[in-house]
Amino acid sequence: MAVYYHEGYTRNSRGLMLFTCSWLPESPVKALVFLCHGYGMECSNFMRECGVRLSEAGYAVFGMDYEGHGRSRGPRCYIKKFENIVDDCENYFKSICEKDEYREKRRFLYGESMGGAVTLLLHKRDPAFWHGAVLVAPMCKISEKMKPPPVVVNLLTRMEELIPKWKIVPTRDVIDSAFKDPIKREEIRNNKLIYQDKPRLKTALEVLRTSMNLEDSLHEVTLPFIVLHGGADKVVDPEVSRALYNTAGSSDKVMKLYPGMWHGLTSGEPDENVEVVFYDIVCWLDKRATGAIVSSTHEKQPSGGRQGSVLCWRGPHPHSAM
Repeated sequence: MAVYYHEGYTRNSRGLMLFTCSWLPESPVKALVFLCHGYGMECSNFMRECGVRLSEAGYAVFGMDYEGHGRSRGPRCYIKKFENIVDDCENYFKSICEKDEYREKRRFLYGESMGGAVTLLLHKRDPAFWHGAVLVAPMCKISEKMKPPPVVVNLLTRMEELIPKWKIVPTRDVIDSAFKDPIKREEIRNNKLIYQDKPRLKTALEVLRTSMNLEDSLHEVTLPFIVLHGGADKVVDPEVSRALYNTAGSSDKVMKLYPGMWHGLTSGEPDENVEVVFYDIVCWLDKRATGAIVSSTHEKQPSGGRQGSVLCWRGPHPHSAM
């Protein structure tokens, strides 16, 4: 099945041009899926496989690089206010939903890692608007094993207004820790659109505060969701997803824990593992794209494989003036 790929730009409320992209199926659209990428990542290359696979399954998929990320304008990977990211995503995503051809389609959010936090904050702003969420190793709580000491947080907080953009926050090599397959790991490392320097001071504090605030409000999550996590994830503790699953007020929630898999479930695992993860995601979406009600389940073991092949075309969808 052909997948029609399109790139563009949109201007945010602060006057910056933000990169956008979409993958549209040749077949009739089942529903809409909006991508929220992780910290330092981008959509057009890093999340291409996600866009193509979901579009091949019949979904119209839309992504946007956050301010300062990927091809979007702004200081590289500088998050002055986490709310700015949520504002930009909300404005762009809802502008797509308002198009005549999409108004009657169900709307799903898809968030990986830090994008999981963006997804949950979008839901909190307008709980009835979104019909569900796919959360891949979401950053919605700081594991006790990784939480920085209060004295360190206090010290950094005193400095954030003086040197907000300084790259002084020590961190390990996330790419080495997140992506298991060595060939895919090097491809990701060679992606020049991905930020690979130390986190900026303000950025690190904004991410920390957002995670802690989300942790205190997980019970307010009410939309249907599937949360997927690698059992050997060293970047975001699997206990974070368990906490979300156990605490969320959603009546329709599913947790998939994949033993032995790392953080990059959709982009850094061997091909056979990636097949399993996307099979589970598409099955979950297909059951809800028409509004079916499904009971909560907590599934620890991965399920079967995936059918179909991918053919990606660059250019506008033949039936859309995107």
